[in-house]
Amino acid sequence: MKEIRKPHSLTREMIRAPRKRRTVWVLGYENANLLDMSGPFQVFSAAEHLAAEFGIEDLYRVELVAKAKGPLPSDQGLTLQATKDFASDLSEMDSLIVCGGAGRRKALRDPDILAWLKRAIEAAGRVGSVCTGAYLLAEIGALEGRITTTHWRWAEDLQQRYPDITLEPDAIFMRHGKFWSSAGVSAGMDMALAMVELDHGPELALAVARELVLFLKRPGGQSQFSTPQQPQTGSGGRIHEVQRWIAENVTEDLSVDSLAARAGMSPRNFARAFARDSGETPARFVESVRLEAARRRLEQSGDPVERVAAAAGFSSAEIMRRAFLRKLGVSPNHYRTRFRSAGKLAETA
Repeated sequence: MKEIRKPHSLTREMIRAPRKRRTVWVLGYENANLLDMSGPFQVFSAAEHLAAEFGIEDLYRVELVAKAKGPLPSDQGLTLQATKDFASDLSEMDSLIVCGGAGRRKALRDPDILAWLKRAIEAAGRVGSVCTGAYLLAEIGALEGRITTTHWRWAEDLQQRYPDITLEPDAIFMRHGKFWSSAGVSAGMDMALAMVELDHGPELALAVARELVLFLKRPGGQSQFSTPQQPQTGSGGRIHEVQRWIAENVTEDLSVDSLAARAGMSPRNFARAFARDSGETPARFVESVRLEAARRRLEQSGDPVERVAAAAGFSSAEIMRRAFLRKLGVSPNHYRTRFRSAGKLAETA
């Protein structure tokens, strides 16, 4: 039987074609975190495969680099295969992703790794760290005076060890010039999605997020302690489709009656099914999605708060302000001041 694949909303015209293929090297070492290495790898590879469906090829080539080619054990026990080593030609690399994990302690004492990393960051057009990979960059002085983040568990220790870093301990990922950093493990995928968006447009990044069943692309300034992304749990049927539609249509009528009609259910049955499948009411889910849309716009634009509220689907700036205070403990203006500062620095760095 021929495989049937549901089409996504991506079109060829939405993808910003590459001028040349970007080569991404993911730096691993013995007992690096498995998802630190494989997560960004998966995002870039998914972008390559999705674009290829429209005849757009050569977006990314991803390689795992280590001291030696061959088997590379992760700290979760699964062994990966390094395809590049420290003798490989650095001119082949465009972007470098530095992983964290339990093995970083040994890596920090390895002069070969540190010496290679110094050379590699000079050659790379873009450098990112995942989780405690920031320690390796900080150890060689690459993050001095730069804004960075890491897993919340290690933020205080990183700051104490390297006081010249400007640490943002609450962010999912940060960017300062060519240097990017991300919080714990899965946040490396958020960072990689942001890189895909920068390289080839938001539509491809969103399509990758949907392909990998990442419910939403989290904005970099989102707090590591904020309300988690709403899970795509439940039956995966009508409720799931409505959740997806909500995320892509925040300015539409998202009342229970309207959403129930879209699902082909009575309002009462819809509300019950929605709460059962997602663990919260439709109204709370809608507010969370709109809040994420507002946060992203606050980070990436200088639009007035009133315009941000309208674009995120809030009926007024005051209602949006109350949602921010209730869920995040800060006003929209305070949120923008705190998290857009890194973006401004990045633009001028």
